[in-house]
Amino acid sequence: MTERRETTTDAQLFTCTIPDMDCPGCAANVERALQNQDGIRELSISVVGQKATIHFDPALTDATRLADTIRGAGYTVEVEAPPIAANNSFWKDREKLLTILSGLFFFAALTIEFLYPETDHRPFWQGHLGPVDVLFLIASLIGGLNFFPQGLRALRRLSLDMDFLMTAAIFGAVFIGEYAEAAAIAFLFSTAELLEDYAIDRARHSLRALVELAPETAVVRRDGREQVVSAEEVSIGEIALVRPGDKLPVDGVVTEGSSTIDQSTITGESMPVARRTGDPVFAGTLNQEGYLEVEATQVAGSTALGRIIQMVEQAEERRAPSEQFVRRFARYYTPAVTLLALAVIAVPPLFFAAPFHLWFVRGLTLLVIACPCALVISTPVAVVSAITSAARNGVLIKGGIYLEALAHVSVVAFDKTGTLTRGRPQVTDVLPLNGLPQDEVLRLAAAAEQRSQHPIGRAIVEHADGTSLPEVSEFEAIAGQGVRATIGAETYQVGRPELFAENAPAQIEELSQQGKTVVLLGNDTEVIGAIAVADSLRPEAGQTIRALRDRNLKVVMLTGDNPTTAAAIAAELGIDEWRAELLPEHKVDIVEELSRTHGPVAMIGDGVNDAPALATASVGIAMGAIGSDVALETADVALMGDDLTRLPYLFHLSRRGNRVIRQNVWSSLLIKFSLALGVFPGIVTLAAAVLVGDAGTALGVTANALRLSRIRPR
Repeated sequence: MTERRETTTDAQLFTCTIPDMDCPGCAANVERALQNQDGIRELSISVVGQKATIHFDPALTDATRLADTIRGAGYTVEVEAPPIAANNSFWKDREKLLTILSGLFFFAALTIEFLYPETDHRPFWQGHLGPVDVLFLIASLIGGLNFFPQGLRALRRLSLDMDFLMTAAIFGAVFIGEYAEAAAIAFLFSTAELLEDYAIDRARHSLRALVELAPETAVVRRDGREQVVSAEEVSIGEIALVRPGDKLPVDGVVTEGSSTIDQSTITGESMPVARRTGDPVFAGTLNQEGYLEVEATQVAGSTALGRIIQMVEQAEERRAPSEQFVRRFARYYTPAVTLLALAVIAVPPLFFAAPFHLWFVRGLTLLVIACPCALVISTPVAVVSAITSAARNGVLIKGGIYLEALAHVSVVAFDKTGTLTRGRPQVTDVLPLNGLPQDEVLRLAAAAEQRSQHPIGRAIVEHADGTSLPEVSEFEAIAGQGVRATIGAETYQVGRPELFAENAPAQIEELSQQGKTVVLLGNDTEVIGAIAVADSLRPEAGQTIRALRDRNLKVVMLTGDNPTTAAAIAAELGIDEWRAELLPEHKVDIVEELSRTHGPVAMIGDGVNDAPALATASVGIAMGAIGSDVALETADVALMGDDLTRLPYLFHLSRRGNRVIRQNVWSSLLIKFSLALGVFPGIVTLAAAVLVGDAGTALGVTANALRLSRIRPR
C-alpha cells in the first residue's frame, strides 16, 4: 500500500519492520497515521514484508517521530529486525491465546446454557447477572482484547474501520443484555482475524523461505588463508570458496573449478546446470558436486535473490484493478451500511412504536455486516498467493496489475534472437566442393577463423573443437565480408559469397531457403567448401508455441533477420504471422498496431534491445532475467531462467488467478448483500452475521486464494 509524493534531493530514508501488521486493514491504519505526518515524501507499506519504507524531509520530521507515529497507531516498531520476521511460537502468540481462551469460555457458557437454561437475561445494570452471563462477558472481554485498543483509537480518529465496528457491536450487545451475541462476535471476529493473518502469512512464508536460502556466512580467502565471515561482509572482487553441498553466499563468476549447480530456488529449473571457469553463479543456489572458487560481483544486498525478494514485496504497491475497485467500494460501502444500521436502530422505535430491543439488535447486526474485512482481503490474498507461487517457480510478476493484465492478453509477440532461438549461431552443414574431404574443409575454415571475434567465426571454431588445427602465419579481417589467412604456403578466405568473384554454388540457395547463413571457403583460384550456420531454436520453443495457441492466443514473431530466415523459422515453429527486418523502433510500431487490431499484447524479449517494445506492450516479459539488471528493471514480468515452458504456466496462472479474484470479490459482495437483506425480517442474527459474513467468508476467500499456490509448471 503506497502513497507517492515528490521526492526532494535531500530526502532521507527510514525503514522499519512492523511485526504485528498482519492484514490489509492494519496496513491501512499505519498508512493513514503516516499520511498525516508532515515531511513524508514517499511512503511504501508492505503487508507481506511487514515493513514500512519512508522517504522523508529531515527539516520537517525525523526517524524517531515517524516510529512514534506508527506506535501511536497501535503497532510495534523494530528498526533492527530482519526483513521478514519469523512467526512466534504458538504459545507465545498473544492473539491466538486470547482467541482460544475466549472460545473456551464461550463454548462453556453455551454448554451450561443448554443443560441448565436461564430464561431471565437482562442487562447487568438492571441488577441481574447469572453465571452463564458472567462466562459470556468474560469471553467477550478476552476476545475483545485483540481489537478493543485499535477500535478505541479508531474512534478518536473518527475512522469507521473494522476494529471500531466490532468494538461498537460488542458494547452495544452488552448494553442491551445480549451477552451471548457479544461473546460470539468477540470470539468469531478474533477467529476471522487469525484466518486473515494465516492467509497473509502463507505468502510471507514463501518470502521467508527465499530469505533463508542465502547462507549467513561465507568462506573467503584473506591474507593467504581461509576465513569464515558474514556473507554481508564479502566485498566485490573477493574470492569465496564453495565446497560440495554448500550454498553459494554471493553472486559472482567462477574463477576456478567446475561443478553442477541447483538453481531451482531462483530460476525454477528442475535440472542442475553445469558451471565452470568464467560462468556466472548466484547466491542461494546449491553447489552439488565440485569445489568452486567464486569472485564476488555483487554485495549481499544487491544479489539476484535479494532483488527478487525486494520486487515481490514491492508488487503489493502495483494493485490489481479489482483490488482498487474493492478499496473504493469499501470506502463508500462501510459508511453507507453504518448509517443504515443507525437508521434501523432509531427509526422503527421512534416513528412506528416498534420494540427498541428488537431493532437495536438488528441494527447491531447490520453494523457487523458493514465490516469490510472479508471483502477487503478477498483480492490481495489471491494476488499475493499467485505472485509468491510464481516467484518459487522462477517467474517474477511485479504486481497484481500485471497478473490481471496477463489474463486479458490476446496476442503474444516474440522477439526471435535469444528468445525463440539460443542467440548463438551453430554450424549445421559442412559441404566439401571440388573433391576436398569434409573434415579438411572444416579444419581449414576453423584455422582461418581462430583469431576472429565474429559470432559465425567462433561457431566454426567451436564446431571443430577437438580437431588439430594448422598454424596460421598471416591473418586479416575483412570488414563486413569475412577473413583472409595464410596457412602453410597458401592463402584462404572464409566469408560471404560476395567475397568471391565466381558464382556461388547451387547448394547455397537451397541452404539459404532453409533460413541458414552460408559462408564459403576458398583459395586464390576456387571455392573449395561451404559451411552453413544457423541460430539454433530452443528445444522447448515448438511445444511452447503450441501450448499458447491451445489457449487461443495469437502468436507473432518479430525479428531483424531477413524474410527468408524469418519464414523458415516461423514455419518450423508453427507461427502464422511474422515480421522481418525490424529495428527496435519498428518493433514498437508493430506492438502498437497489434494492440489496436487484436487487443492487449504481451511482448517477450531479452530486455535489452527489446526494451522499447517491452515498455510499449500491455505486459512486457523478459527472458533469462537472472543475470540482467536491465531485464529486471524494464519488464513487468521476468522469467528468471531461459526456459520458455514457463510461459504457458504464466498465462495459466494469470487466468486462474483472475477467476479466483472475481470469485472472491463477487461471492463476498453477494454474501454481504444477502445477509443485509436477511436482517430486516430477523432471519440473520448477530452471531450468524459474524460467522458467515466475516469468519466464514474470510475462510472461504482464503481457501480459494491459496489454491493458486498449488499451481505448478507442467
